[in-house]
Amino acid sequence: MRQPSDTDPVRRVLTTTHTWAVVGCSPEPGRDSHRVAAFLQRNGFRVIPVRPGVDEVLGERCWPNLAAVPAEEEIDVVDIFRRSDQAGVHVDEAIDRGARAVWMQLGVVDPAAADRARTAGLDVVMDRCPMIELPRL
Repeated sequence: MRQPSDTDPVRRVLTTTHTWAVVGCSPEPGRDSHRVAAFLQRNGFRVIPVRPGVDEVLGERCWPNLAAVPAEEEIDVVDIFRRSDQAGVHVDEAIDRGARAVWMQLGVVDPAAADRARTAGLDVVMDRCPMIELPRL
């Protein structure tokens, strides 16, 4: 198994960030996005759920999109639970928002969007899950 280094974006994102906007966060406890967001909360991260048509998830106000989250809410990581063909839009929103990182969940792969994010100076994690990666640290 590969040991992460200090230059590893997975380690850096999981150890130096606090606020995660979870795009596609479901209000349904059985959904992966809900379970991951709850895991992040239990592990000391602030979660800002992003999903249209939902008022609240995990005790936090839910926003219809990243642009609707008030500017005073600093977002460190945009965690994307969307299909790969829709991920790029949210990566671009993360860049515009000034996030420090984008995290594309298991099965979410968009190399062009990842390149745009890296070029803009964001850390990028793709096709990984923080529920798997955090216990490995």
